[in-house]
Amino acid sequence: MTNSLELIDLRSDTVTKPSAAMRAAIANAVVGDDVYSDDPTVNSLEERVADLFGKEAAVFTPTGSLANQLGIRTLVAPGEELLCEANSHIARAELGAAAVFSGITTRTWRDERGLLDHANVLSYARPNSGPYLVSTTAIAIENTHNFGGGTVQSIKEIERLHAAVQGQGIALHLDGARIWNAHVASGVALKEYGKYFDTISVCLSKGLGAPVGSIMISSKERVSKARVWRKRYGAGMRQIGLLAAAGHYALDNNIPLLANDHENAKKLAKACQEAQATVVNPDFVDTNIVGLDLLGAKLSATEFAAEAKAAGLLISALGPNYVRLVTHMDITKSQIERASEILQSLLKRAFMA
Repeated sequence: MTNSLELIDLRSDTVTKPSAAMRAAIANAVVGDDVYSDDPTVNSLEERVADLFGKEAAVFTPTGSLANQLGIRTLVAPGEELLCEANSHIARAELGAAAVFSGITTRTWRDERGLLDHANVLSYARPNSGPYLVSTTAIAIENTHNFGGGTVQSIKEIERLHAAVQGQGIALHLDGARIWNAHVASGVALKEYGKYFDTISVCLSKGLGAPVGSIMISSKERVSKARVWRKRYGAGMRQIGLLAAAGHYALDNNIPLLANDHENAKKLAKACQEAQATVVNPDFVDTNIVGLDLLGAKLSATEFAAEAKAAGLLISALGPNYVRLVTHMDITKSQIERASEILQSLLKRAFMA
């Protein structure tokens, strides 16, 4: 067994550790009681992020799931319907929170690699359905799409969906946990994304290296309602300027670093394809996530991940035949090279005739 200190961790971009400079920013943060809106560092971060997306207001949350749920809760009433893609984070990884906490029905559509097809989505929408069917009142789009392999949504498809739902009583929510990656990969401005969505969630720990924190962004009215729901959910916090300071540092310094993560993911994908052509298409690796399809391998995803760990590499098994690799700012060039060697060796053995 490889010493745990030597493990290369590609399970997620949430495993990063705050840098010395970020820790200094945290230590020097000016703080107050955020429940009373008295924390100046939190207030300035919320204002900054709202402005980045061209919105009126924002509210800090401890997690991306909560930021999503607050956005959804302000758009969809109990007994109404939210549409989201079948493999989206909201559908797969938030433990039915919309139903449990808000009485919201979630219905899903399926898109190849999670890539938005506005016509497909619209075929599922049922606005103003009367007394017999559940009415669709919001649609959630994830960008980048985690379980789709870090895919970047087409701004044209987003624009078409936005135009189509105008006047139908259907709002749009953006799960933008990794919107920073989409922004860097596509060159689309954050304000351009912002103008098509009624509510937005963004994460400061995925990719940007902050230890904790997400933000829900919207109009002043919706954010005011979201603050009430945040308190109801038990997430009213006190001197969280310490966390907001890390968010400020991340926005100041770490967005440009994402391009390197994308380059490293492409290198990993190419190395894996060289070992076994069927597991991944590097042309489909848009950002920092690489999904490997192990269908036909002698090892299940769980077994493959276990053998990778034994060789010194941590990856995630997310299905019977699917493993995920996520690059991030704490990974070095030599670690990418070593990870490539481990993966190539495992793939050759897993698919050996």
